[in-house]
Amino acid sequence: MIVTTTPTVEGHNILEYKGVVFGEVIAGVNFFRDIAAGIRNIVGGRSASYEEELITARNQALQEMTDRAVRVGANAVVGIDIDYEVLGEGNGMLMVSVSGTAVRID
Repeated sequence: MIVTTTPTVEGHNILEYKGVVFGEVIAGVNFFRDIAAGIRNIVGGRSASYEEELITARNQALQEMTDRAVRVGANAVVGIDIDYEVLGEGNGMLMVSVSGTAVRID
C-alpha cells in the first residue's frame, strides 16, 4: 500500500477514487511517563517515553486508515494529513487522526 502526502503517486496514474478514509487513535498517557516527562521538562532534553507513545499512536492511526482503504478496494492513499490533539482532564489523552483519499492506481 502506497501512502503519501502528495496528491499523486509519481510514475502511476490514478484509475479510480474510492473516497476519503480515516484512522483515529486516542491513547491515554501513563502516570509514570508523566513523572518522567515532568523531570525532563525541569532539567531539559527530550521525553523518549512521550515520543514512543506518539510514534505508536501515529503508526496505529496510519494502519487503521490503510486497513479501511483496502476494504474499499484501494491500493494507495494520497493526500494524507496527520493531526494531533490533546484531550481529557488535564490533557491526559493523546488523539492522532489521519485522513487521505483512497485510490486505485496502475
